[in-house]
Amino acid sequence: MLENVYVGSADVDAAGDRGWLLGHFKPAGDARHSEDVEIKWGVHPRGDERAQWVVGEKRTALLLLISGRFRVELPGRSVLLAERGDYVVWGHGVDHSWYAEEESVVLTVRWPSVPGYAVPDPGHEPRA
Repeated sequence: MLENVYVGSADVDAAGDRGWLLGHFKPAGDARHSEDVEIKWGVHPRGDERAQWVVGEKRTALLLLISGRFRVELPGRSVLLAERGDYVVWGHGVDHSWYAEEESVVLTVRWPSVPGYAVPDPGHEPRA
């Protein structure tokens, strides 16, 4: 019997944790717990935007467009992901934010997985 296996649906599972499928914030012992990497299945309605810029970034990130039109804001540069498969990568020290120009689905991979970047949801307990 395989004990460290998880099978799920990104659309279903992501809805329960603001899109996050894998990372340090999943319970220890869960196959989705990782200190090395975070993976997010982001489903964003048109006009959705990050509540505040990420500053002091200590991770590397890859953001890949699955569908829609999604804009990533970087210092001095705005990157539009408009075609399926378009992606952007940024590294340590690069502040960023984002905006969904159309209803969009994006896959985000960040590494390493470290606490301290979540924007608290109003009415919900903050997540590290």
